[in-house]
Amino acid sequence: MKTDELVALLAARAEPVPRHAAARRLALALAAGLPISIALMAIEYGVRRDLVQTMFWPMFWVKLLFPACIAVAGFAVVQRLARPGVRVRAGWLGLVVPVLLLWTMGLAAWLMAPTDERAAMVWGQTWRSCAFNIALISLPVFVASLVALKGLAPTQPALAGAAAGAMSAGAGAAVYALHCPELAAPFLAIWYVIGMGLPVLAGALIGPRLLRW
Repeated sequence: MKTDELVALLAARAEPVPRHAAARRLALALAAGLPISIALMAIEYGVRRDLVQTMFWPMFWVKLLFPACIAVAGFAVVQRLARPGVRVRAGWLGLVVPVLLLWTMGLAAWLMAPTDERAAMVWGQTWRSCAFNIALISLPVFVASLVALKGLAPTQPALAGAAAGAMSAGAGAAVYALHCPELAAPFLAIWYVIGMGLPVLAGALIGPRLLRW
């Protein structure tokens, strides 16, 4: 068979990709991984007993909504990076702005606190385990999102892997917030950001190896 005939034959069988295919695939990955993350948190750590009472405290919602915003922004970015030729543009701001706001809130709270209370606001009770707990709870969504990306067409695998890590980290940190006893803004600004940064770093390192064509 001649080359021209082969190209014509392949082109004749080409079908358009369904609209929003990347978004649907990643949403399915999130839907598959998130219940496992919730189960892991409930079994391994447990939901905090005073959760209902805690819901009346503003810092609880900061702790919950901050990573949730990162997860949503990560989803928006990664589904764009999963398609060739689609620019992220201002989508990166959705990942950067929440972190900057939390850092600002944490610094302001630390500066306004009495000197003898500042250390406790930074270290809390769980600084040794918090970041690793977030990374662990993020793992099911992280794996599912990388599997979903593997079947798509990212042309920047390192960035796509990092964005998948951000999505999974946000989801994992939001789930972990249902257990975490910490509420101080400086603690969240340091240890939650570090914990969420671990899957982002892992995605950036794994992406070029796993997602390349």
